[in-house]
Amino acid sequence: MFRPRVEGAENIPGTGPVILAGNHLTFIDSMILPLVCDRAVYFIGKDEYVTGKGLKGRLMAWFFTGVGMIPVDRDGGRGGVAALMTGRRILDDGKVFGIYPEGTRSPDGRLYRGRTGIARLTLMTGAPVVPFAMIGTDKLQPGGKGLPRPGKVTVRFGEAMEFSRYDGMDRDRYVLRAVTDSVMTEVMQLSGQEYVDIYATKAKAA
Repeated sequence: MFRPRVEGAENIPGTGPVILAGNHLTFIDSMILPLVCDRAVYFIGKDEYVTGKGLKGRLMAWFFTGVGMIPVDRDGGRGGVAALMTGRRILDDGKVFGIYPEGTRSPDGRLYRGRTGIARLTLMTGAPVVPFAMIGTDKLQPGGKGLPRPGKVTVRFGEAMEFSRYDGMDRDRYVLRAVTDSVMTEVMQLSGQEYVDIYATKAKAA
């Protein structure tokens, strides 16, 4: 249906832990990413995706569980910690963890400032980061709502990034920001998006 064109998939290591970090344009990004990777991809999603009632709720729970989503209650002060620890557990098991450093979908198609959870994960686990870009998914599902329309999508993976030079510095906020910004720079170059140096949540609130 989406006819995804995949570029750079060979950059994903065949074994061992790896973090896939990319932009987030619309809801179907999380459907397409697992489909274009040879390895199983695990990612975090809202727990409401698997707790719905009735037939629709059961179908959603079946689908998201099947594509590797791990439900986490991200509301409240401990939501971020739970998400971080879930990602660490996945990587410690030698699996592939997918993450959107922006923390939410882009409100206007531009690329927003990344949150430093991505940096903490790579520094805590030593897992390399493979940046990726979703291109065209926002045209298939504008606003992230409604049924997606058929069309062409490109998923572009960049070269793996490793940050062993910062070993033991996962609590240094300047290092965390530098690592996060370097990942977002690669995502920007892969996607061709305009970069905005504020958080997407702040842009949505405004």
